[in-house]
Amino acid sequence: MDLRSEKIQRILSKYKFHDVAVEQLQKIYRIYPEMMPSTGTYTFSDNTQKDLLKLIGNVPVNYGGRSYNIPIQLWLMDSFPFTPPICLLRPTSNMVIREGKHVDKEGRLHLPGLHNWDYPKSTVLVLLTEMISKFEEDPPLSSRTTVDSKDPHELLAFVSNLQINDGGRTHDQQNIKVSVIGGGDLGMSSVMSILSKCKVDKLVFIDVAESSTKGGSTDLEMFSLPKVEVSKDLSASAGSRVVVVTANSWSSEQSYTSVVQNNVDMYRGIIPTVAQLSPNAVMLIASQPVDIMSHVAWRQSCLPPTHVIGAGCNLDSERLSHILDINLNTHKPAWVIGELSDNKVAVMSKTGHSSNVQPEIAAGSSSTKPLLDRAFEMMKSRGQRSWSVGLSIADITNSILTNKMKTHSVSTLAQGWGGIGAEVFLSLPCIMGTNGSMRLAGVSLGQEEDSKLRESVTSLSNLISQLRI
Repeated sequence: MDLRSEKIQRILSKYKFHDVAVEQLQKIYRIYPEMMPSTGTYTFSDNTQKDLLKLIGNVPVNYGGRSYNIPIQLWLMDSFPFTPPICLLRPTSNMVIREGKHVDKEGRLHLPGLHNWDYPKSTVLVLLTEMISKFEEDPPLSSRTTVDSKDPHELLAFVSNLQINDGGRTHDQQNIKVSVIGGGDLGMSSVMSILSKCKVDKLVFIDVAESSTKGGSTDLEMFSLPKVEVSKDLSASAGSRVVVVTANSWSSEQSYTSVVQNNVDMYRGIIPTVAQLSPNAVMLIASQPVDIMSHVAWRQSCLPPTHVIGAGCNLDSERLSHILDINLNTHKPAWVIGELSDNKVAVMSKTGHSSNVQPEIAAGSSSTKPLLDRAFEMMKSRGQRSWSVGLSIADITNSILTNKMKTHSVSTLAQGWGGIGAEVFLSLPCIMGTNGSMRLAGVSLGQEEDSKLRESVTSLSNLISQLRI
């Protein structure tokens, strides 16, 4: 694949994982030599724009005994290949988009592989295989009926067959190890809650010297709790399935940005080392502000975004669902999403607790809003205490260790969800399992809820741009 043009080089140089992105592009070219790279400005649904790389080409589809070439374009986010591409049909003038389960009226593709993206298990090559399979079941384009044109598709160059062997991760079932980094009340609460909730072979508690939230390690050492190892050395976390980070480095600095920068500087001495010691771990961030620090941890760790999450709005979501279920007799899961601030909003599931189908977020409606507002009001008296946050962390950890596939509202990379173009972390409903997080598909929110989300995106983007990560 020729990536030497000045425009391509200029845009590709801004990609966060440049070398990995180039490697993936070359792999695509070896199988799909007609998928050509180009540049362009993508406009997201919130009207923000970004200069990105895109691939334009055709995928071969067999239908009704005939071979067709379906024209597509893939917009590659600047965090590619760790985030999925935006996939669009590229119909010619004599083609009509057939709206269906995996194609909307604008020609955007909504495939399971996009919603469940988890690099390196998920790649563009794997995605194209799925795309071909879905297109052969239900063709996304048909011919525009005219006197002169009866063929449903233009005849285009045929692309070579696709052969892929890309297996998933495996885990050592005999050693379930969890590490908690950071002392103080929250660190201790997390340790005790994980011990009570989760089946672990070893729990490592690391009291970081740079953290202002110290304490607890001496008591744990004195009382010698079973399965607990106390250490001040990050190397003790090696081989963990889950790494919980509760450390904070507060100071007497006046500006909020300076206070957060202290945390970022402390993370620089923790996160890269921990990621190298446990490259397959899911990193669960509880440091404050959680959305910013989850973003920082993802950047510093170079782990896929599915493997770096924040505790975010999970506690609020569990409380909201409990109130709706017990007090208001709703019997449907609900989640608090957005920034962990006054701008967070509530959404409800389409299906009930007992449903066996994958949950979906219900679009905002006038019928559910009063119910959610009432439940929100009932939650206001409940604070974010250390022990309650610790219980929430243990619940997320348990879902990961047991591959429970429970939906939690955790802080995750929100870029591409619901038309969000900026690279920010927000709490979104994610199915949590052994391989990390899997976002639920985005939906249309009410005007008030959407406005709050956009406000958070702007404020978080502004703050992250001021930090030296």
